[in-house]
Amino acid sequence: MTYMRTFDFTPLHRATVGFDQIADLMDRVLTNDVGQSSYPPYNIEKTSDEGYRISIAVAGFSENELSVEVKENALHVSAKRADEEADRKYLHRGIATRAFERRFTLADHIRVTGASHENGMLNIDLIREVPEALKPRKIEIAKTPALEQDVVDARAVN
Repeated sequence: MTYMRTFDFTPLHRATVGFDQIADLMDRVLTNDVGQSSYPPYNIEKTSDEGYRISIAVAGFSENELSVEVKENALHVSAKRADEEADRKYLHRGIATRAFERRFTLADHIRVTGASHENGMLNIDLIREVPEALKPRKIEIAKTPALEQDVVDARAVN
């Protein structure tokens, strides 16, 4: 059974400037399918003040079967198993090597710096790089010079 969730983001728009994407993000999170697959399992860790790492368990996949792409502020990770196992006959198959696609939405100014495959884990390193123009800066408040009062010579007026 699905429940319709509706939220009015109008107060949010009144209190913020330039954060139009927040409503889109909230809508995406709230409408996300609850039954989404948890395969493959993954971790997201903070490695430094501006660094992050996504670790995905990809046991049974080789580097050439994995794909990592960044498209429009989204990180797409996918895997497709080669058909070399068609001739194998398993008595028990407990290692899930089914194809998958996992998508992570990236915040603004997050850049993927690299990926590595080690011991059955795909590690994707990310860093937050805020452009110099967007970093906080102090604005000096200039003192306005005192206006000189216009002195009118009474003799010139008459």
